[in-house]
Parts: sequence; C-alpha cells; structure tokens
Amino acid sequence: MSIQSEKVQEIVNSEKFKELVRKRLRVSLSLTAIMLIVYFGFMLTIAFNKELLSIKIAEHITIGLPIGIGIIIFAWLITGVYTLWANKSYDKSVRELRNQVLQK
Repeated sequence: MSIQSEKVQEIVNSEKFKELVRKRLRVSLSLTAIMLIVYFGFMLTIAFNKELLSIKIAEHITIGLPIGIGIIIFAWLITGVYTLWANKSYDKSVRELRNQVLQK
C-alpha cells in the first residue's frame, strides 16, 4: 500500500506526528546519554584510577574485565529497551496515525 504525497504531507504536518517525533527523540537521547555516561565513566576510570580496575578477583582476572563485559551487555540491554519501547509504543502510534489519515 503506497501513500500519496499529500497524505504523507498531512501525516508529517500533523501535531500528533510531531509529538511522536519529539517523544522518540526524548527516549533515544535519554538512552544515549545513559550509555555515554556508563561508557565514559569506564574510560575515565581507566584513565584516572587504573588501580581500581586492576584489582585481582582471580589469579589472572582483574575486576576491569567483568566490568568491561558488563558495559557491553548493558549496551545490548539498552538497545533492547529501545527496541521494546519502539515496538510496543512508537510503531503502534505511527500505525494508528497512518491509518487515521488514510481513512479520511
């Protein structure tokens, strides 16, 4: 199903669509900020407090290794949070708006 250009303009210019775009921007910027804080926190710890991350928790493993792996897993989780939110809320709202405009 293709949408005619005037219908696309109607969707793009609608207040509901603009609110959806603002909401998506807020969610994505919030999650990005959280990820950057975690990542740069780790990097700054490496730069300024190496001793903390070099504490041995096993014979050949320092605490920095599980923390680094944890940051990678955190990135996956935060991506999952965004995907879950987009699939449950954002995409549903976009579909409703599109159908609302197409039924006119």
